[in-house]
Amino acid sequence: MFSKVSGSVRLADRVAEILSAEIESGRLAEGDKLPTEVELVKQLGVSRTVVREAVSRLRNAGLVEPRQGRGVFVLPRRTRPLDLEAGAADTRSKVLQIAEVRRAMEGEAASLAAERATPGDLVRMRQALDAIDAAVAAGGDGVDEDLAFHRSIAESTGNAVMVSTVRYLGDVLRGGIRVTRANEARRGDFIEAVREEHHAILAAIEGGDPGTARTAARRHMEHAAARLQDADDGFWTGAETLEVDLDAAP
Repeated sequence: MFSKVSGSVRLADRVAEILSAEIESGRLAEGDKLPTEVELVKQLGVSRTVVREAVSRLRNAGLVEPRQGRGVFVLPRRTRPLDLEAGAADTRSKVLQIAEVRRAMEGEAASLAAERATPGDLVRMRQALDAIDAAVAAGGDGVDEDLAFHRSIAESTGNAVMVSTVRYLGDVLRGGIRVTRANEARRGDFIEAVREEHHAILAAIEGGDPGTARTAARRHMEHAAARLQDADDGFWTGAETLEVDLDAAP
């Protein structure tokens, strides 16, 4: 049914594209069962890990549904989630595009948070920043704690759509944060700059100043992008292993 997969594009990307094309064309129709993992491995000439990753992407895109003990089945056609892979050719491009989206989204979230955050919200933001420091001190990367800080800001807005969007993009944001923090960990001045930027955002929110909060959040993402631009090719080669998957949103 399928030809062997090869080339410079990530194999999981290529396998996902092949299977998606079969579904979109109707050759794999609603209710059809995908070939088994063993069959796909044999037909496509890739590893089980590649097949599993590709199928996971289809599941996250709402194209298929694994059913316990029965296999993976094509779901009814519906409005598809955003194509988060569109136009992102490599890890550098993906992460910089994520930074651009975050600049707009988090700037507005911080502004609304400055207007609406409750004392309890502010406590959670402060705790999230403390958790980042604790994670770094313990030798961790602080990725989940960093994401929790930005999520706490969104949650404090009281805007259910914004909160849902942040949650939907959770894995996308986590991937971008993972690479930015890996880059920032290369230099002590980068680490301190990020810490200062986070605290500036919180200070503006605590002060109830929407304009300053928006500016601080946008400046944080602008500086994050600039720090990424400063990274050399060696860093980006290593970043390919950090799994920055734009289609991983739940």
